[in-house]
Amino acid sequence: MIVLDDEHYRWTLLEENGQLFLDAMCSHSAVDYNVLLALNEEEILLFKKKGRSYLDSLASSIHHSAPGVRGSKSPYKPRSLVMTPERERANDAIKRWDAGERT
Repeated sequence: MIVLDDEHYRWTLLEENGQLFLDAMCSHSAVDYNVLLALNEEEILLFKKKGRSYLDSLASSIHHSAPGVRGSKSPYKPRSLVMTPERERANDAIKRWDAGERT
């Protein structure tokens, strides 16, 4: 998995084997967490059409839906890749990106 782009403290766009992933930063009260999603076909089309502004909007929608909050009815919650191999690979890719490795 590799990082393609990021908006610091908002979202990170990643790619693996042609699949795009968005890692959105969420913050609710004293709790910060990230939500990793595989982008679906519609989201990919909107990203290709609108670019980074679409990712800003999607990350905001994810944040405001509070998928990590107990009792949340967020439509993104079932799509979250928390505690998956994808999450681990995303974390590794983000660490490399943050360390300045831009491959």
